[in-house]
Amino acid sequence: MKSLARLTLAAAVAGGLLVVGAPAQAEDGMELVAVKESLLAKHYWYEQTFAGHPVLGGFYAKHVSKATGQETVDDGRIAVSGLPRGFAASPAVGSSKAGLAAQHRTGGPAYKSRLVVVPGAQAKLAWQVSTEPETGGSVSTLVDAGTGQVLSSTPLVKHATGTGKVFDPSPLVTQQNPNLKDTDPLSAFQYKTVTLNRMTASSKLVGDFANNTSKKPVTSTSGTYAFDRSQAGFEQVMGYYHITTTQEYIQSLGFTGVNNESQDYRTTGLTADNSYYDPARDQITFGTGGVDDAEDAEIIWHEYGHAIHDAQVPGFGTTNESGAIGEGFGDYWAYTMSQAVSPNTSVTPWACVGDWDAVSYTSSTPHCLRRTDGNKVYPGDIAGEVHDDGEIWSRALMDINIALGRTNANKVILEAQFGFAPGTTFSAAATKTVATAQTMFGSTAATQVKAAFQARGIL
Repeated sequence: MKSLARLTLAAAVAGGLLVVGAPAQAEDGMELVAVKESLLAKHYWYEQTFAGHPVLGGFYAKHVSKATGQETVDDGRIAVSGLPRGFAASPAVGSSKAGLAAQHRTGGPAYKSRLVVVPGAQAKLAWQVSTEPETGGSVSTLVDAGTGQVLSSTPLVKHATGTGKVFDPSPLVTQQNPNLKDTDPLSAFQYKTVTLNRMTASSKLVGDFANNTSKKPVTSTSGTYAFDRSQAGFEQVMGYYHITTTQEYIQSLGFTGVNNESQDYRTTGLTADNSYYDPARDQITFGTGGVDDAEDAEIIWHEYGHAIHDAQVPGFGTTNESGAIGEGFGDYWAYTMSQAVSPNTSVTPWACVGDWDAVSYTSSTPHCLRRTDGNKVYPGDIAGEVHDDGEIWSRALMDINIALGRTNANKVILEAQFGFAPGTTFSAAATKTVATAQTMFGSTAATQVKAAFQARGIL
C-alpha cells in the first residue's frame, strides 16, 4: 500500500465505477463499495476488479478533506498476471460444485458465493464461498474455478476469549466484590433499571442501533423487560442496552458514520466460552460458557469495537498486525466505555478488561481477561497472536486517552481509523493517528500522541 497525491493518479469516474490507470494492468477497474463520512473528511472505498471480478486484497481509497477539498488516496491495488481474460469470464467449475467443496472442508452449509481473482505470480480465478459451521461464525473458502481444488479456508469471526454478565457494567464492578461467583444465588446480585432508547417497536428488542437476532427473542406488550440473570431474556436486554448506548456515545462525539446502523447480535446458539463478531454476517454472537458473555458489558464493548472497524474500513484486519490493532482497539473501547460508568479502583481498574467474565477462569485479583496498561514493546514482544499483540496497541491508545482526555482522544482515534488500510501495519496506523491529532487539535496533541506510540516502540 502506498499513499500519493491525487494529481499523480490518472482516474476517470463514471456511474459509480472508477476506472484507473492501474500499475497492474491499465484496463483494471475499481468498484465503489462504501462511502463514509468522518469529522474531517469524506471517504470513498473501492474494490479492485479484473475482468469484472473482485481482486482479493486489492483496494483503493479516496479521502476528501471537508475543510480544503484536498483529495488524497491510499492505493492498495495488486498486480494481476498470468490469468487469461477468457478463462476469467468462463469458469470450468460452477458455484454448486464449489459450494459442496467448501462445505466438505468446513463442515457447514454454504450460504453465499462469488467469483474472485486470487492475485500472485500466477493469478487464479476462484469461488469465494461463505459457510457457517456448527461451531459458529462464517468461514471464507477459496475454491479454484478451474480445477475445483480448495485453495484455503479462513475463519472470518473476530473472537474475544471470555464470557461475562452485564449489569452496568457488571455485578462485580457495581458491588466491588471480587469474590462474587457465577454460581452465587440470585439474591447476591444487584440490578440497575435502565431506559431502552431508540427502539423501533417497544414489543421487541429492535431499534435504530441494535437488533436482537437471538433464538426465541423476548417480547413485551408493555415495553417492560424485567428479567433476572437466570432468564435468557436478561442477556438479550443487556446486549440491546449496551450496544445502543455505545452508538449514542459515538454520535455524541459528532460521528454519524461509525456503524450507524441496527447492529445484529445474538445471545443464544453458542455454548462455548467465547464471543465473536462475524463480518460476513455483520453480527455479534455471545457465548454462554462459564459466565454468559453478554452479562459483561466490557465483552459487549470489545466485540462492538470489531463492528466499528468493519464499518469504517471494509475488510479490516487482513494481517496479523491489523488483526492485533483490531483486538487492541476492542480492549481499549471496553476501557473507555468503562470510564463513564465504573469506578477506577484496585478491585476493578479500568485497565482490566472483562473482570466479571474472568471470574470463571482466574483466581487472582483483580480478575482480568486482558489489560490495557501492560509494558509490552514492539517488535520484541510480538508473539504472533492477535489478542496478545493487541495489548501493545491498547496500551498506546490508553496513554493517548490519559494525555488528551477521553473525549478528544476518542475523536482522534475514531477519526484516524477511517484512513487505515485493511491490512495496515502498526507503524502506518500510528502515523495516521498522529497526523489526525495534528489536524484536529494541533502540534501539542500530535506530540503527545506520537510519544504514546514511541513508548511502545511503534514509531
